[in-house]
Amino acid sequence: MHDRHVLSLIRRLAGAGLGFLALSLSTTALANDDRPFPLISLLMPGLQATAAQASPATDELAVQELKGAPQLKRSIDLTTQSDNLWDRIRDGFAMTNLNDDLVLYYQQYYQSRPDALRRMVERSRPYLHHIVEEIEARGMPTELALLPMVESAFNPMAYSKAHAAGLWQFIPATGKRFNLQQNWWQDQRRDIIASTSAALDYLQTIYDMHGDWHLALASYNWGEGAVKRAVEKNEARGLPTDYPSLNMPNETRHYVPKLQALKNIFGNPELVARLDLPRIPNRPYLAMLETPRPMDVKTAARLANLSLEEFQRLNPSHNRPLIKPETPVVIPADKLDTFYANLHATQTPLSEWRAYTVPASDRLDRIASQFGISASELARVNSLPERARLGAGTTLLVPGGGNRDNLGPLLNAMAPTQIIEPEPKPCPKKAKKSACAGESSPRLASAAPTEKAGSSDKGHASSSGKQANSKASAKDNSRETGGKSNKLAASSTPAKASAPGKQASSKTASAPTKNSSAKAAPATPAKVAKSSQGKRG
Repeated sequence: MHDRHVLSLIRRLAGAGLGFLALSLSTTALANDDRPFPLISLLMPGLQATAAQASPATDELAVQELKGAPQLKRSIDLTTQSDNLWDRIRDGFAMTNLNDDLVLYYQQYYQSRPDALRRMVERSRPYLHHIVEEIEARGMPTELALLPMVESAFNPMAYSKAHAAGLWQFIPATGKRFNLQQNWWQDQRRDIIASTSAALDYLQTIYDMHGDWHLALASYNWGEGAVKRAVEKNEARGLPTDYPSLNMPNETRHYVPKLQALKNIFGNPELVARLDLPRIPNRPYLAMLETPRPMDVKTAARLANLSLEEFQRLNPSHNRPLIKPETPVVIPADKLDTFYANLHATQTPLSEWRAYTVPASDRLDRIASQFGISASELARVNSLPERARLGAGTTLLVPGGGNRDNLGPLLNAMAPTQIIEPEPKPCPKKAKKSACAGESSPRLASAAPTEKAGSSDKGHASSSGKQANSKASAKDNSRETGGKSNKLAASSTPAKASAPGKQASSKTASAPTKNSSAKAAPATPAKVAKSSQGKRG
């Protein structure tokens, strides 16, 4: 027990000695330290840092610059758009991409013809912004703005063998279905504003039917009835019903790949720059107004400070040189004030045409000479044959100062009364005069507008790809009924006349077979009957 106390005492003395030695050494080190509160630094480093901040050294002051917080905008405008229309179109792409050999083929086809692409883009310049605005207002994919490139190469006067007209290539029947007027005065299938609205209505209708944009596009080209039956046929066989899996005509098979190829090109800014395709500003180009009085097309162009060609490119639907009152007229938006200023300042008549009613039966060329105009020009203005003989009561548009009063017979009708009489036949010398007096009854001239075939871009797809033969055209004409073409009219080979004195054979001559050595008489050319169904007819 005593030994334990002795050992404990020795340990305490040794610890005290070691502690004194350590304190002596540290005191010497701290004496040479310039930092404030060195002892605190040794014992409590954290407290030393706080003390140093509170009591800085007197010989120099530490300066710390406080930067202000960045000022944020009170609101961020997420609707700001690029001033390049191609950027806006790219941002609205929403269709599923199609990738196959046909897409690659047509992309290479277009890229190898940059001049044709550039011409097509230049033609689209007046119309494209309006089309994009209408598409976005309906919440539709902006790929549809490229569809007129496939349909018409953006030629508003394009006219196909299937009688489809305008940027969106409507046939007469489908145009009427979507309220596009087609009369003596105008054909709204060529109207930029009206046809765009009708085309988007149609596309939305067939998309709602199929729930797939590729099938909707196939329906636009082939007919919704035909696509529906193709889908049902695949369903019955347990096959896929998407666009690539359907059995369809070649034109429709190539239709969507063309649009996809254009989407791939215009969706790639670097490729657009490499092909040197024109930039289109993202701002309105078109403005629409109504003419308060009858006005010539030439006069309207002059009031807007446009050439006749420029005005007609914006207003391609007019069939006559005269515009009826309250008819929408399209001009560039930056020409609107100019148009109204010139209209209010003009003192000359707005029309050089007036209505004329034929008092008695007369030839068109003789009537033309009375008004100092060529027969061909008068026939063109009135959509009549140049050598026509007109009956009494026929109404014509002829040169002369026109106003609402003397144009009344025309302005109040959708089409004028135009009676074409047959030419009187010469009476044989031996025949009685009474036998030659009777003539066949006159006929009314058709009031349907005369279509003009638009020149297609040969370096690019022609007007909606109408390169098919007559049998393919007949299929395209019956869209609504599933593409079933009307059968060709049967033609019989005429029987050879019997020699004099010989009894004619009662059998009808038949067409020779391949093994027959007899030379067949030429068959009557078969005519394809028009169909009133489908998009083109």
